[in-house]
Amino acid sequence: MGTAREVFGDALPIAERYAAFLAKDGVERGLIGPREADRLWERHLINCAVVSSAIPQDAQVVDIGSGAGLPGVVLAIVRPDLRITLLEPLLRRTTFLNECVELLGLRNVEVRRARAEDVMEEFAVDVATARAVAPLERLARWALPLLRPGGELLALKGERAAAELEEAEPVLKRFGVRSTELLQVGRGMVDPPTTLVRVVAGREEVVGRRQRAPRRAKGSRKRSS
Repeated sequence: MGTAREVFGDALPIAERYAAFLAKDGVERGLIGPREADRLWERHLINCAVVSSAIPQDAQVVDIGSGAGLPGVVLAIVRPDLRITLLEPLLRRTTFLNECVELLGLRNVEVRRARAEDVMEEFAVDVATARAVAPLERLARWALPLLRPGGELLALKGERAAAELEEAEPVLKRFGVRSTELLQVGRGMVDPPTTLVRVVAGREEVVGRRQRAPRRAKGSRKRSS
């Protein structure tokens, strides 16, 4: 918990409520495996929280396939300056996420029930995040159209990060991305460090769609300050 206190700071009590909710309701509803309950902090919460160091101040973020809220809810806890949309197509998961938002009092979060490919015309955000959603080759097709020119995809990946980046090269070239790199964040806080694939989106005309700011859809839930 010493590391958790260092990472979350004053927001640690909120993170603890989220961890308790995950360990009980998350397991009971099948959003995380029962074996994960005993290793929530290092494997999940801290692993996701350290990603915040790669996100600029006051960024608008969409978390693709948010599931149980990893990393989107964690980022909202540790970085209240971020404006985060949790994008998730399954009803039982969006129900869980809305309950999280209410329980934790996260005023910087909106939950949206949708697939990324169905809302491409509605988003032009600074950062897209994703964890354990799909191989990078497929994830890039969903994420890059949601970004403004110069926006970044931050994909949390494991040991195959470099291989996935190589396999995705044809798709990334097709989208005209500006740059790609592998990052490791959280050294000394989580072992192993969290591995990120960072992909910077190219020009608007290369992405090939009209860029628009996110708008709220019917049935979505938003906490406003």
